[in-house]
Amino acid sequence: MYSLPSQAMRPLSLSPCLTRSSYLRFRILSSLSLPPIFHNSQTRLSFSKNYTRPHLFIRNCTSITAKPSSEFNRNRTQDAPDEKLRALRELFSRPGVNIDAYIIPSQDAHQSEFIAECYMRRAYISGFTGSAGTAVVTKDKAALWTDGRYFLQAEKQLSSSWILMRSGNHGVPTTFEWLNDVLAPGGRVGIDPFLFSSDAAEELKEAIAKKNHELVYLYDLNLVDVIWMESRPKPPNKPIRVHALKYAGLDVASKLSSLRSDLVDAGSSAIVISMLDEIAWLLNLRGSDVPHSPVMYAYLIVEIDRVKLFVDDSKVTPDVMDHLKNAGVELRPYNSILSEIKSLAAQGAQLWLDPSSVNAAIMNTYEIAIEKYLTSNNNKKSKTKMHTDTTGQCGGPAGVFRTSPIAFSKAVKNSAELEGMLNSHLRDAAALAQFWVWLEEEIHNGAKLTEVDVADKLLEFRSKQSGFLDTSFDTISGSGANGAIIHYKPEPGKCSVVDSKKLFLLDSGAQYVDGTTDITRTVHFGEPTAREKECFTRVLQGHIALDQAIFPQSTPGFVLDAFARSSLWKIGLDYRHGTGHGVGAALNVHEGPQSISFRYGNMTPLVEGMIVSNEPGYYEDHAFGIRIENLLYVKEVGTPNRFGGVSYLGFEKLTFVPIQTKLVDLSLLSAAEIDWLNNYHSQVWEKVSPLLDGFARQWLWNNTRPVAKD
Repeated sequence: MYSLPSQAMRPLSLSPCLTRSSYLRFRILSSLSLPPIFHNSQTRLSFSKNYTRPHLFIRNCTSITAKPSSEFNRNRTQDAPDEKLRALRELFSRPGVNIDAYIIPSQDAHQSEFIAECYMRRAYISGFTGSAGTAVVTKDKAALWTDGRYFLQAEKQLSSSWILMRSGNHGVPTTFEWLNDVLAPGGRVGIDPFLFSSDAAEELKEAIAKKNHELVYLYDLNLVDVIWMESRPKPPNKPIRVHALKYAGLDVASKLSSLRSDLVDAGSSAIVISMLDEIAWLLNLRGSDVPHSPVMYAYLIVEIDRVKLFVDDSKVTPDVMDHLKNAGVELRPYNSILSEIKSLAAQGAQLWLDPSSVNAAIMNTYEIAIEKYLTSNNNKKSKTKMHTDTTGQCGGPAGVFRTSPIAFSKAVKNSAELEGMLNSHLRDAAALAQFWVWLEEEIHNGAKLTEVDVADKLLEFRSKQSGFLDTSFDTISGSGANGAIIHYKPEPGKCSVVDSKKLFLLDSGAQYVDGTTDITRTVHFGEPTAREKECFTRVLQGHIALDQAIFPQSTPGFVLDAFARSSLWKIGLDYRHGTGHGVGAALNVHEGPQSISFRYGNMTPLVEGMIVSNEPGYYEDHAFGIRIENLLYVKEVGTPNRFGGVSYLGFEKLTFVPIQTKLVDLSLLSAAEIDWLNNYHSQVWEKVSPLLDGFARQWLWNNTRPVAKD
């Protein structure tokens, strides 16, 4: 799947003993790492490596006014008044609310990329179903911000009651710039504090304060939920399962022991964990609450001598209960997290909180509770402050505000996790071989297959593989011009028929019990044009260059990004997404903190055991899209020299599916690049052919034969 900024890429953490206000003043934010509202194997795991990236916060011009989305489609008739907006605005004047504007983000309370249907509030209120975007409703206006992946989709789905804000385009204001412009000074802007990270809420609060606006936390009700009422889907309640040790590679006790060592080192008495994949990884649990991601809705508090899991206990099976008891984990109701935060603060607990992921409701509750604690103990009268003792540690009841220590450790896979990833990729490759045999035969016979038909059939083949659980994201099945839409999602009745005379891009992935896959192939069922072949070949050259890269340890991913783009740059071409994202082991298909991207702020080094995607591409608007994606893991490589005494690293492939050689202009490839292609296909045959028979095995043989220049 195309590379995205990851929520797991945290802002730079300074000193653990800074006050939170100082932390926020010194922190340099990136518009690329924030939600769209701000656009502009070692025995002991190391949890203490806080590799983070500095950020640049880019503000846009406020003198440009945006046009309603309806103006971009002159032929569209004026829509009827939006009843949802009317009902929402009526709530603005309700006692206890009294606001002038309301912000509806895409996130759930855990800043998840994929969310359960019952939390898709922005999609419900706006009608826009893309995964990224933020809606803002005032008493007389409604606007939606999204990025370039979704501009076309938003134009189609938004009614004329909405203004479409194309985030990233020149002159498009940020959410708070727009609010400062359209609201009279002294306005009240309401949010659900559970849906904003602490960082995001603080940044918004500071920005709108410039026009004397007040940010209002509405803890007790979400206004969209009030009007959604009975039609709102029920919260997910599928059972949790234990992630077997043979796949996890490390037991819960060992992970908790390492985490507690970091708590002691940081001068913290407990850590609050809200990222769902971090909880699943730490406790060796998996769930089914979120589409495409094997996680469950929960919070976790790890103390020096206790662990508390906040979850709906109806999801806890007897096996899971035994697993948790053996690990010393206590159960608490999911909705009791705030009361537990208050209780810990009343005891003077120094909580470790990651402001980039912990929601504003938790952070604000903790700060208020600490203020009460300090007042009652006559230590402070007005607000929470932090101080440093002679050892440099934080002293007294206070928070430790820094990056979650779990993200990095989760990203460095152990041998069992890597084995599971490889095994699941081989089974996935077998399913894909069977799928491509079917599709090529159908197209050859003149079948009229839609992009949805193709995606559904791929799911059918994958579901027959052992250990299959789900797709890892919505399949991107794009024929011709639809392939140029980076985040294209075909819909029944609205998608195209796969055209044998056009390029076809298929980006898909699966969740297996032992691993997570993500692969893109671009093919042509007829005769590609010279232009298509040249573009494909240059994308392939970038893919090969990154695959073969060797680099010193501690190298951040952005250093390697140009390897994948260089061949395209030589003829003035490029692509508008990152080259590589992290991938979880039987977890989220997008995982940080590592990435390979032109976004050079992420200083996280690539470390042995990390998994990244290698997916350069090229997209010609209204014509075609090309992307070639494999997953790789980082390994140490032997070099004749070790300059500076450091180790050197490279990549090993996890993905083994043929690359269509019909699309390759061999005259553009060097001898070394041809050798790479032939060696790769030799590996594909060797590893995958034992899993196939009949036509699928023959197809694999035909598509892995060596190539040579004429």
